[in-house]
Amino acid sequence: MTRRQTGLIVAEPVSAPDGLAIVEDEDMQEPSCQSSGSGRRAPSREVALRQVGLVVHPTRALETALGELGAWASAHGLMVGQVPVPGQTRQVADPVAAAACDLLLGIGGDGTALSALHAAAPTSRPVLGIACGSIGVLTSVSVERIAWALDEIATGRWTPVAIPGLDVTWGEAQTAVAINDVALIRDGSGQIMVSIALDDVLYAELAGDGVVVATALGSGAYTMAAGGPLLAPGAEGMAVTPLSTHGGSCPPLVAGPGSHVTLRVQPGQAGVRCELDGRRSPVEGNLLTIRHRRHYATLVTLDGEEPRLTGLRRRGLVRDSPRVVVRGSRWGAEADRPRGAWAS
Repeated sequence: MTRRQTGLIVAEPVSAPDGLAIVEDEDMQEPSCQSSGSGRRAPSREVALRQVGLVVHPTRALETALGELGAWASAHGLMVGQVPVPGQTRQVADPVAAAACDLLLGIGGDGTALSALHAAAPTSRPVLGIACGSIGVLTSVSVERIAWALDEIATGRWTPVAIPGLDVTWGEAQTAVAINDVALIRDGSGQIMVSIALDDVLYAELAGDGVVVATALGSGAYTMAAGGPLLAPGAEGMAVTPLSTHGGSCPPLVAGPGSHVTLRVQPGQAGVRCELDGRRSPVEGNLLTIRHRRHYATLVTLDGEEPRLTGLRRRGLVRDSPRVVVRGSRWGAEADRPRGAWAS
């Protein structure tokens, strides 16, 4: 895909800290990312899209996505490359470094968007998640709307959302960052024992399958499936959820964003496995410390996106009680129900 000069940006650009070209309105305030969960719009910003980097799903069909992107790139003088990510063997474009891109596109699903966010985080590049299938938590548009989404970004109709992370430290050395969750789980038959401390104060010592620590964004994944708390959009902090404990009483714990969680593990005969965002990570000792990072990566959101709680309902992860469903069907649509329709 070749690049040519276009009239995409007509005003004089000002330099931005992250390398993007931003055009300021006369009354524009200082650009700032909105935290995840905030519904307020960031100031208008027109991005001079010169180079985008792709992170793609390893197996899903990409013909429609690449066709839509190729047509837009040809019309706007955009260069397209592929950002290398660990474990990816599929190649659809020439390699390009994330730092050389104005925008990264994660084309696939939420897992692909996670990989793109990790790749973009060190150089603070924004990421647009594109769904090859149903829209998820981190994907903003379907492949059929790529051209519309790029038009929105190029003309400033987008909002940067700060995505938090979990800093993971084994012993004294920080090893990695997770976006969704950190899981410390048994790696074979039998149980592991884990001591959980919050801000160096012992909370509980448990025997069982392990424990998962999640961000608010990640609380709708492994944590929710394990019966842990769902942190609403706008909430900050970490959810600590024990997994299949053997006796005792150890309910899930919600920690504030300024706290740190310490996990001391005794693997026993089962052995122990550590997973960051569902990917296996090396176990480097028996003491793991997790801290909340308020802004690790930046996700692009567009007008009209589905609220996160609505998405959980659409995908069947949150369901109404059967009694309510049956009774509600008598009234038809929710909007037509009279006040107090569920009473008695």
